Amino acid sequence: MKPNIHPNYQQVVFHDTASNTHFLVGSTIQTKRTIEFEGKTYPYVTLDVSSASHSFYTGKQRVAKKDGRVSKFKNRFGSVGTK
Repeated sequence: MKPNIHPNYQQVVFHDTASNTHFLVGSTIQTKRTIEFEGKTYPYVTLDVSSASHSFYTGKQRVAKKDGRVSKFKNRFGSVGTK
């Protein structure tokens, strides 16, 4: 391998904010944030979804909001034009 062309491979803590789960994984991602995890300081990255919170892996279906933009629109204007 050529020297000085490969990214720095290091242990990184990924935080799934949906399930509040932390993962310690080897990665080349660069981040300015750090976190204290299991007595050591690691680079820190937040995630919206991971295998700990995704419905495919958990088997649990998350219910979407019933008061979203589309349903609010349908509630306001759904009866317009019908008699």
